[in-house]
Amino acid sequence: MKISEVQTILEAKIMTDNNEDSINLTSACGADLMSDVMAFVKDQVLLLTGLINVQVIRTAILMDIQVICFVRGKEPSADMISMAEEQGIVLMSTKLPLFLACGKLYEAGLKGGGVRKID
Repeated sequence: MKISEVQTILEAKIMTDNNEDSINLTSACGADLMSDVMAFVKDQVLLLTGLINVQVIRTAILMDIQVICFVRGKEPSADMISMAEEQGIVLMSTKLPLFLACGKLYEAGLKGGGVRKID
């Protein structure tokens, strides 16, 4: 699923200038605990979260997450936007709560993924 499709489905606002619609998202992860994100994430994932601090960006960098959507109308700070743009991460914001945002994306065909196996 392309970023533009996610934006339409979630009625989201793109917060960064690096909107790469060439990114193909294959799954989504909805979480406010970054430790859960680190246990879950696989390639080409969209992170949906209500957590609004730089730790979200740092986790995305660590896990190679290219797109983050903040839910419940939360918007990232200027520092978060700058950090995301430097790393090529697209940030967006939707007024939807996490549960509804995940449900709408699932209904549109974006699937959740399995848990990453840790050896």
